[in-house]
Amino acid sequence: MGKSVEYYLSKGYDRKMAEYFASGRKRITKVVPRNDFTLLLSFDNGETRLYDARPLLQAGTVFAPFREWDNFRRVYLDEDHSVCWDIDPNVDSNEVWNNKVDLCPDSCYVDSVPFH
Repeated sequence: MGKSVEYYLSKGYDRKMAEYFASGRKRITKVVPRNDFTLLLSFDNGETRLYDARPLLQAGTVFAPFREWDNFRRVYLDEDHSVCWDIDPNVDSNEVWNNKVDLCPDSCYVDSVPFH
C-alpha cells in the first residue's frame, strides 16, 4: 500500500510533491519538443502534459546550449524515462555520463500542466 500525503509532508516534501508521490509515480512514455521551447509529455497513466522549459534555458546554466532550436529539438527519453539532451550529439552519453543533461520524470510531471 502507498504512503499518504501526510507521510510525505512529514518528510519535508511540499504539498504538490507530496500529492504526486502519494498518488503514485508516473513514467514518461513520449516527449515532443515544440517551437516555443515547451515539451509535450505523454505519461504511462494516459495523461498528456505541457512542460515549459524556457525558465531553464538561461545563459550560464547547463541548459544554455538548448536555447538554440536545433539543440533543443534533440530531446529524447533515456532508459530511466528521464527527459534528456546530449551536450555534444557526437558523444555517447551512456559512455560519457557528463555529456547528458536531464530532467527527472517526477519534476516534469509536477511542474507541467494538463494539455488537451
